[in-house]
Amino acid sequence: MKNNDCYLHSDGREPFCPEKIHTTQMGQERIRRNLSLETEDVVPWCVERITSPGAEAVRKGKNWYVTAGPYVFTVNAYSCTIITAHMKKRPSD
Repeated sequence: MKNNDCYLHSDGREPFCPEKIHTTQMGQERIRRNLSLETEDVVPWCVERITSPGAEAVRKGKNWYVTAGPYVFTVNAYSCTIITAHMKKRPSD
């Protein structure tokens, strides 16, 4: 659910605001490696996916877990730092 460019948690807790999202240099390197990205600045790339229609954000403890397409992003709820990103795990056969 969207509210003034912030995304509300499904139970109405504090908003998740993409304009505050950032990451560290190590975070950029980790995300590039995990997702095999060649883009120099991963933050706009991640924010585009995090804010895409159909992206789902769930807060668990201190982190938001945002599933967008084949990606899962972990964002610290307090600092809005992207911690990591991974491809979704496929169910076992």
